[in-house]
Amino acid sequence: MRDAVFIAVMLGLLPIAVWRPFAGVLLWCWISFMNPHRLLYGVAMELPWAAAIFAATLLGCVLTGEIRKARADTLTLLLMALLVCITVTSLNALGDPDAVWAKYDGVAKVILGLIVTGALLTDRWRIHGLVWAMVISIGYYGVRGGIFAIMTGGNYRVFGPAQTMITDNNHLAAAMLVTLPLMNYLRLQSRHRAVRIGLSVAMGLTLLAVVSSYSRGALLGLGAVVVVMWIRSRSKVLLAAVLAVVLTGAVTFMPPQWSERMNSIGEYQEDGSATERLVLWGISWKLAVSRPMLGSGFTGPYNREVVDRVEPGGPARAVHSIWFELLGEQGFVTFFVWLSMTLIGAFWTQRLIWLSRGRPDLAWAGDFARMAQVSMVAYLVSGTFLSLSYWDFYWTLLVAIGGAWGMARRAAVPAAVAQASAPARAGWRTA
Repeated sequence: MRDAVFIAVMLGLLPIAVWRPFAGVLLWCWISFMNPHRLLYGVAMELPWAAAIFAATLLGCVLTGEIRKARADTLTLLLMALLVCITVTSLNALGDPDAVWAKYDGVAKVILGLIVTGALLTDRWRIHGLVWAMVISIGYYGVRGGIFAIMTGGNYRVFGPAQTMITDNNHLAAAMLVTLPLMNYLRLQSRHRAVRIGLSVAMGLTLLAVVSSYSRGALLGLGAVVVVMWIRSRSKVLLAAVLAVVLTGAVTFMPPQWSERMNSIGEYQEDGSATERLVLWGISWKLAVSRPMLGSGFTGPYNREVVDRVEPGGPARAVHSIWFELLGEQGFVTFFVWLSMTLIGAFWTQRLIWLSRGRPDLAWAGDFARMAQVSMVAYLVSGTFLSLSYWDFYWTLLVAIGGAWGMARRAAVPAAVAQASAPARAGWRTA
């Protein structure tokens, strides 16, 4: 029954993606990030919903003429460069061709979708809607996970939907951490008290779900999020008090086995998984050094024959680090293109903060930039211990930052011209 309802709803929404292409972008994000079809059990679970929505959105762009409004900023050019780079490395990959091209297909589709998304971010409200789609998609699991933790006393780990990027408890925890600041942005921008209260409750439940994931990497990421969010807050004393109460309550709520696991962070020398992770990072570094321009290609570090090239008998499995995963699979050239996407995002957020000072019309952009910085820190810290190098949610955040920067910059030009011409007009009147 649920399958039939879901299929009927999706078939009804697809024409809307043709009529209003940006609605298709939001629908594509919802399917890609939340994966609601993975919560079903019938035929709807395996249908290519993301591909169908993307095709409908592209058709809508052509029919409505929206594609002619496309903008090409630095991030768009970097995404195109990234697509070229992964194509070259895949053509020269060392691993199993079927596995390589299967992963290439998924990443390439994400990049193309992001280019379309960036082209359609033409006003503030579209950025706001995109952030809502991101928050609803991951926030659902945060709220559900928080409720589950309360009902079970925190004795069980919180996991994501099967066969997705966030299935693993560690990946889901990182996703929820990245989403938390975006929830706060929406709370700051909402005019309705009920929405602000609802988002506050959702943030509390999501925070509890992060803690209940039993992810040590997420705990380190949470610490970074708390520090950066406090630095970026305008009400530091109030926020410090709220965070102290909430975090103390969450940690106190958890059972003894949670504390034992978290305490093992300082005992990595005796932790087998931590020690093996260091070995995996070393193997990835060797793969990158052995082929600095090409790396080993997608899934290279997972392949026994590829790993034996640099360390015979070494572990061949997930690298558990965004940095070393990119290096080992793609080499140094692609790594610097990938890293440049984050650097340009960080640069834009700081410029947005400076540009929005004293500009009530750009206050939304300043709030978004501050919270986006916190989300970026959450991803970079948590991702240091996770294989999330190609995570579309984070890349979408960077695209949204680029859209906000473009709008703020265009809005600032008339104000600067008016300010510069004011003395000239005053002098003309005096004369």
